[in-house]
Amino acid sequence: MPIWDSLSGRKQPQGSEAFDPSTAEDATSFLSEVAIPDPNKLHPLAGLNQDTLDYLTLEDSALDELPGSRSVLPSRGWSDDLCYGAGTTYLAALTIGGAWGLAEGLNKTPVTAPPKIRLNGVLNSVTRRGPFLGNSAGVVAMVYNCFNSSLGYARGKHDATNSILAGGLSGMLFKSTRGVKPMMISGGIVATIAGSWAVVRKAFL
Repeated sequence: MPIWDSLSGRKQPQGSEAFDPSTAEDATSFLSEVAIPDPNKLHPLAGLNQDTLDYLTLEDSALDELPGSRSVLPSRGWSDDLCYGAGTTYLAALTIGGAWGLAEGLNKTPVTAPPKIRLNGVLNSVTRRGPFLGNSAGVVAMVYNCFNSSLGYARGKHDATNSILAGGLSGMLFKSTRGVKPMMISGGIVATIAGSWAVVRKAFL
């Protein structure tokens, strides 16, 4: 098309100016390691020095070294056990006491009572039973932890014997103002619960 080329100003390549397909660049020429970043460097924690992240680690040297003290939760001593034990016991007892108060309020309030009166009776029972049981169990748990830690350091190990003795002593101390019989009953109940927990922890943890 020489006429069209002369009108458009296009020059037809001749000789060395002709297109050579062998000189064309393929995809690998520009998709190099410089253009494509390393996928490992795209991770949010890439480049962080794990040795400097002290808040993510728990030093083994600070943990309790007494035999039997290691469990599923690393413990640094009686203070950690106090927080774990008292907190979980309080929440568990508060939940049980709330359920107890709910059932009691529903049973005591007549079915024919207006909804507001029925709701008020249920709320009164829940707020009376829940905090009472939670506070009582929390106090027993704190005393139990003190006895258990003292027995552990005195005997040089933590085992089921410490848990049973600590449970019995804390239960008797909790009811010490009620007489000998309530003391023995309370001590037996708490010692049974502590012994059962020690057996379960040893079997599954």
